[in-house]
Amino acid sequence: MKTRRTPWWQYVIGTGLGLLAGTGLASYGESSGLSLIGAPWIVTGLLAVLGIIVLVMALQVHKYANTDPKKRPHSFINPTIAVYTLVLAKALGLAGAGLAGWYGGQILMSIGHIEAEYYSRAITECAIAAAVCIADMIIGILGEWLCQLPPNEGPENPKMKETKRRRDMAQAYRQ
Repeated sequence: MKTRRTPWWQYVIGTGLGLLAGTGLASYGESSGLSLIGAPWIVTGLLAVLGIIVLVMALQVHKYANTDPKKRPHSFINPTIAVYTLVLAKALGLAGAGLAGWYGGQILMSIGHIEAEYYSRAITECAIAAAVCIADMIIGILGEWLCQLPPNEGPENPKMKETKRRRDMAQAYRQ
């Protein structure tokens, strides 16, 4: 199985879709009188904790993957956990992008009513939540990079090709 890095445009699309959804929700709330804007503090806290957990796991995978196999400590990192960490990092990056757009859309639609205490508080909540979501997106992108395996020492590795070329030249010189 070969995984690929998440392309940059998927983050842009996620942010754009989130922005449209957040704007639509705030607009619907204004027209119907049912206010659904804002972000509970518990959600912002959970998103921050989730980002920290994924970052710590990705750092552990990176450290394990880049350590000489003979010097690796016997830890809880195994291929399954490494793959789960990669999937979590990808999901966190895309969810962070979508939610940042979601909260940004709510801010855009509510900024005209900032003088009202309710909207002012909702904008503050959404701004902090959007900042945490942007941090989560960055952690997701970084986590994907940290979960990359180093190039193996197989025949396609440039070092191995150079070594083979030198050996062949040394054999030709001896003959």
